[in-house]
Amino acid sequence: MRHVTGYAAFEPDGQLRPLEFWRRDLRPDDVAVRVTHVGVCHSDLHAVEGLRSGAAPLVPGHEFTGEVTAVGPEVTGFRVGDRVAVGNVVDSCGRCPSCLAHREPYCLEFPQLTYGGVDRHDGTATQGAYSTEYVVRDAFVYALPGDLDPAAAAPLMCAGVTTWSPLRRAGVGPGQAVGVVGAGGLGHLAVRFAKALGAEVVVFTTSPDKAEAARRLGADDVVVSRDEVAMTARAGSLDVVVDTASAAHDLSPLLRTLRLDGRLVLLGLPDRLDVETMALLGRSLSVSGSGGSGEIREMLAFCGTHGIAADVEVLPLAEVNTAFRRLAAGDVRWRFVLDVAA
Repeated sequence: MRHVTGYAAFEPDGQLRPLEFWRRDLRPDDVAVRVTHVGVCHSDLHAVEGLRSGAAPLVPGHEFTGEVTAVGPEVTGFRVGDRVAVGNVVDSCGRCPSCLAHREPYCLEFPQLTYGGVDRHDGTATQGAYSTEYVVRDAFVYALPGDLDPAAAAPLMCAGVTTWSPLRRAGVGPGQAVGVVGAGGLGHLAVRFAKALGAEVVVFTTSPDKAEAARRLGADDVVVSRDEVAMTARAGSLDVVVDTASAAHDLSPLLRTLRLDGRLVLLGLPDRLDVETMALLGRSLSVSGSGGSGEIREMLAFCGTHGIAADVEVLPLAEVNTAFRRLAAGDVRWRFVLDVAA
């Protein structure tokens, strides 16, 4: 067993505290990764808030970068010292249609999550990357392009691929127009990807104060979604809208910005949808989760070529509670990353 230190939640809504625990000994196809940087995702915050009273300690963290420290005897794609990245899925059945299509987050047997999941081999609970080391199956480890800063690259493994995936599946490219709802942790990466793919980009925001920041990210236009005149002016002008807003909101005005056969893709996953049926006429609505292994490799290569990474504020791992408190208050632009070695 491999001794690890990290930060864990011990009770609902409580402060994360240091925890010493053990990672498994390496299986033949395992890679041990010394975690250097781990992103702070809203889902980490929600997992801690939703922890049941009396539950075992939970170590969050599912988007991280680091360095290979050891490999199992069957691993051929990595060696000690390699810079790597790992996302929110660390294993899957490998045989269902979703897995065979390299869309592992949609595994029909449910994927093994980086934390809060169940190990497919021994049934133990998985613990996340707010820790000094992680042990993971080699098929879910990804080479980090040499020019990418490991801190800024960590959020690519969740926020990044979650926005990259629907843009690529929609075939976004030159001559197309893409709307991005929200320019936060996910949205700012969606803007950068869409621009680098050659599309015109329109950001929809509820706050006029965010217009300048959205333009700095590369947006060609910014529309305040509460302005009915501005929304009407955008009617029928977009091919794809990627909606990153997590709070429930009326989708009908956004659908009407789409051209015939345009698509609105939801990433924020509100509990219920509010939409007028007629607004869907000639348009499609879908919900998208995280990206699979093939999309992650493609995204990382694209980011390496185009120099794309997240805008991050880096804090030491010991200040994780500061990051959680400020994230809950919306006081971050655009993603917190924890430096594990600091």
